[in-house]
Amino acid sequence: MSRVPVAVVVGILGFLLYIGAAVVLADLVPRHWAAQLLYFTVAGVLWAWPASLLMLWAARK
Repeated sequence: MSRVPVAVVVGILGFLLYIGAAVVLADLVPRHWAAQLLYFTVAGVLWAWPASLLMLWAARK
């Protein structure tokens, strides 16, 4: 059985959950421009680490 279909489903569901959590947490960020810049920079990049691990797992033989 190939890992790719599992990784696709897990990746899409995980990304949707991540987006939902990021949107909910964004309401808690203070309205100061520096706080928002930091939050949205971190939230915009943080998803790449688990996505890369998932892709490496799916590509493993």
